[in-house]
Amino acid sequence: MTSNKIRIFSGAAAVVTGGASGIGRALAVELAKRGAEVVLADRQIALAEEVSTEICASGGKAIAGEIDVADYSAMRRLLSDTAARTGRLDYLLNNAGIGIGGNVEQYGIEDWNRIVDVNLRGVINGVQAAYPIMIRQGFGHIVNTASMAGLIPSPGVVAYATTKHAVVGLSKSLRAEAASSGVYVSVLCPGVIRTPILEGGRYGRMPVEIPPEKMREFWEKLKPMFPDVFAHKAVDSIAKNKPIIIEPSWWRLFWLMNRLFPSLGIDLAAKNFQKMQKELGIAGKDWCS
Repeated sequence: MTSNKIRIFSGAAAVVTGGASGIGRALAVELAKRGAEVVLADRQIALAEEVSTEICASGGKAIAGEIDVADYSAMRRLLSDTAARTGRLDYLLNNAGIGIGGNVEQYGIEDWNRIVDVNLRGVINGVQAAYPIMIRQGFGHIVNTASMAGLIPSPGVVAYATTKHAVVGLSKSLRAEAASSGVYVSVLCPGVIRTPILEGGRYGRMPVEIPPEKMREFWEKLKPMFPDVFAHKAVDSIAKNKPIIIEPSWWRLFWLMNRLFPSLGIDLAAKNFQKMQKELGIAGKDWCS
């Protein structure tokens, strides 16, 4: 019989979307190290299976599942099957996401639809599929991956920031609503992490050609954290049921400044964006070409 208590983390059942690479992969590996049985849910099924094999070879428990998070029926089926197979659903990490960079005038409506479908609708689908299960069993922890772009103005990635602000709002509001049910909700707000999404990722898009070496040089100035380091710190914070988890920790200063002085935050973001465009050699380019 399932005990009415979440497991931290030994013997827990955890589903990680976007678990084949980047932050999702690192979170899955870290959870498995701590004794959780992990389901790696990803469109990149071959890569997810590789990660699953590596986890099992290291003595952990993991399986891979192919899923498009924008498909609610598939998400509900995956989570229901996991709960039925393991007898519980301790954690859902809604982590799958894509990036779209560039100025808004370069976007097409299909870009907006795509990023909303993955970054926001994917989280909504996960929440809507997992929350009733967790309510029924009397415990569970939903962890949604947003970004610092969900906390501060982020010109140059406006569509991405839009979805991440929405994920932060969803997470804070659901945490308050779920407070009396035994279900926890947290939101991850990473700063710059050394993952493929820095250059768009497999399913993302950059509307202008920027030499990879220039892009890497730009991101290196922001001291990207390695995913495994981020995952270790993030999982520690998940264990403590922290509501908003920001790593690397120095990014918390930007969040604090934007909360205290929002107009100043917008002005600084505008100036930094202009500087970034010059450094990357894209200032004054015809973005609509």
